[in-house]
Amino acid sequence: MTRYALHPACRMRKEAFGLLFYDLRGPRLLFAETADLLDPKFFRQEGDPGETLRGSPPAEQARVERFLATLVEKGFVCEQPVC
Repeated sequence: MTRYALHPACRMRKEAFGLLFYDLRGPRLLFAETADLLDPKFFRQEGDPGETLRGSPPAEQARVERFLATLVEKGFVCEQPVC
């Protein structure tokens, strides 16, 4: 699987509902209702979904993969090694 890292121009923080992403390049926010599905450390340490989700149900793995694809598409996260 691909590794992911937070884009250098983006910030993220843990909230009660999940994760809040904001982009310093413009007034863009993304509220992600992830609950405890992904820890914020995942994005600070070039996260590998394969390592994070090992042993998780296939439906949960698919949900995380879709979520990561959306973050990449919106520019909040970079696939490694490109950033």
